[in-house]
Amino acid sequence: MPVDLASVQPSKSAVLVIDVQNDFVSGSLAVRDAEQIIDNVNALLTLPFALKIGTQDYHPDNHISFARNHTGKEVFEKITIFPPAELLAKRKHEDTLPALEPLEQILWPVHCVQNTAGAAFVDGLKHECLEVVRKGCDVGIECYSAFEDPWGLTNTGLEDKLKSKGITDVFVVGLAGDYCVKSTALDAKKHGFRTFVIRDAVKSVSDEGTEWIEMDEAGVEIIDTTEELLTLKTFSL
Repeated sequence: MPVDLASVQPSKSAVLVIDVQNDFVSGSLAVRDAEQIIDNVNALLTLPFALKIGTQDYHPDNHISFARNHTGKEVFEKITIFPPAELLAKRKHEDTLPALEPLEQILWPVHCVQNTAGAAFVDGLKHECLEVVRKGCDVGIECYSAFEDPWGLTNTGLEDKLKSKGITDVFVVGLAGDYCVKSTALDAKKHGFRTFVIRDAVKSVSDEGTEWIEMDEAGVEIIDTTEELLTLKTFSL
């Protein structure tokens, strides 16, 4: 079903460019055909969005998600991780809050390490116009979403940034569709934003496509092509 974009106002809209970084395009955790979305993302960045955000995975080199940091474990094995005690201690009224459940964690190759070329935006992405939001910076927590980790113990400040600018509509593009794009879109919807994901400006790790079903069922609106925005009269410069 076509998405109704008639009510979208550029002055209240933001584009979130998720993790278009060297390691996800051609590096240690490259997504197949990731380079194919760059032209579409750049085209979107010419539109008059009120806010243009670029996210970066930005891990310390001893990050919990790296297989090399777990003796005897191999890349893509799974482990169970628990909320870091030092972050739990910072929760207000921790003694009255429900306990946080442990999570399954995929062990990844080392990727997007802070202050390395792998963490940089890929060459060809017109990132100069982007405000940067970094995630996954805490050693003990994986953070696929650009808003917060799954336990809600670390917050990137993105929600406050969007709301302070009066943003109501969020357009999500980038890498990878079945991980950070999906998690970001689901959180955007949870936080009350009308949320769109543009299919031809996203690449996923898996070909199964279940991420699109999951997002659709959560109320995220799927736009098939970048062209649908580029030709929208309300976005005309």
